[in-house]
Amino acid sequence: MRSWPCFIQGLKEKAEAMDHDDVKAIALATRHGVGEVLVTEARGRPGGNITTVEKADEGYLWEEGPNSFQPSDPVLTMAVDSGLKDDLVFGDPNAPRFVLWEGKLRPVPSKPGDLPFFDLMSIPGKLRAGLGALGIRPPPPGREESVEDFVRRNLGAEVFERLIEPFCSGVYAGDPSKLSMKAAFGKVWRLEETGGSIIGGTIKTIQERGKNPKPPRDPRLPTPKGQTVASFRKGLAMLPDAITSRLGDKVKLSWKLTSITKSDSKGYVLVYETPEGVVSVQAKSVVMTIPSYVASDILRPLSSDAADALSRFYYPPVAAVTISYPKEAIRKECLIDGELQGFGQLHPRSQGVETLGTIYSSSLFPNRAPAGRVLLLNYIGGSTNTGIVSKTESELVEAVDRDLRKMLINPRAVDPLVLGVRVWPRAIPQFLIGHLDHLEAAKSALGRGGYDGLFLGGNYVAGVALGRCVEGAYESASQISDYLTKYAYK
Repeated sequence: MRSWPCFIQGLKEKAEAMDHDDVKAIALATRHGVGEVLVTEARGRPGGNITTVEKADEGYLWEEGPNSFQPSDPVLTMAVDSGLKDDLVFGDPNAPRFVLWEGKLRPVPSKPGDLPFFDLMSIPGKLRAGLGALGIRPPPPGREESVEDFVRRNLGAEVFERLIEPFCSGVYAGDPSKLSMKAAFGKVWRLEETGGSIIGGTIKTIQERGKNPKPPRDPRLPTPKGQTVASFRKGLAMLPDAITSRLGDKVKLSWKLTSITKSDSKGYVLVYETPEGVVSVQAKSVVMTIPSYVASDILRPLSSDAADALSRFYYPPVAAVTISYPKEAIRKECLIDGELQGFGQLHPRSQGVETLGTIYSSSLFPNRAPAGRVLLLNYIGGSTNTGIVSKTESELVEAVDRDLRKMLINPRAVDPLVLGVRVWPRAIPQFLIGHLDHLEAAKSALGRGGYDGLFLGGNYVAGVALGRCVEGAYESASQISDYLTKYAYK
């Protein structure tokens, strides 16, 4: 039984944004010099629920899990360190984003100059939002607010109903009346907390940045133009594949964790079912980047309090439906210069459509569909529509196609070409009111039990976006390095 300084356990199930145990391992090696790392994955491939599918003979490439990422410096660093700098692709920062409102796809303002002219909100609604952002609104209630309560209080009903509610549906597949503002959108929540209002907090943040400038940016990193999203030439799977290639035999696939116990000589013993039989591994530290409900089951023999806290997180079902239409199927009023352009569209729950939103995959990144075709990735389900798990694939496709014909596709267009239907029964963790308390309770319970060196990770800890998982991996790598340094002197 070999002893490892750091063991990163990635028993991935369902729709976690990214298998960031691989990312954490690279971060430990590149930033902290920790070379003795073992990464395990229960599936037969790396990447968690990053699921890139290609039909090269037909010219299609699509995603059935996360679809892109915000190109923050930590993600770009990971891409460059993994040898993928030349494979990065960025969306057009000027491409519009749309929200369905009263039967029409309406562009969302992309810069301050758009605010007076966009027709998604009324003039009174814009004035209410502006005054609220300045601090002319009811005071905070003195309790943890939902996203809906916070936005309605600060920015008014129109901003919530026409912008934030569909955004919550698109990002979390969640119910904003139950999502915690502090947990789900902490950066915005802190603006009011620190500055007395959203504008006040923004000004204070800018002032603080001026007093404490960031260190020089890594010159190796590309500079995205404007606010955009990114992927890789052959899809998101290129990242975990490249990281796995770099780590080599430090990555073990098809290893299923069955138990974890504390070792008599400090550290932990983990027992696995593997293709080669039962394997035991001893490690000085363990990072569990698994879904919370899986961590709950595994940790229950160690700490029932930690297990109970982790069992409280909710993951609703989401389906990713990928279909293609001929370009002429797009309504003329939805074309820009004869093409379907934009990032995609979001659908408020009040607008009578079931689909949460649609990404214009073939417009967003190159070489996603053959000439003359458009590729659309549609998400359906979430907290407000859990019944999708009982629908057949054909019923899901019919629901999406029916919705699209209400605003994007000509009603008489041919049936779509169905490329993929992936149902994630437990998809995105919901950062509900009380989320941060439950997370802290789990960590505290492990601390009280003496389980130092056992770290919790994953998207229920760092955030649901793929980029936040990478950023969280770097943050965790620093904590692990500090722990191992202390461990070496005990």
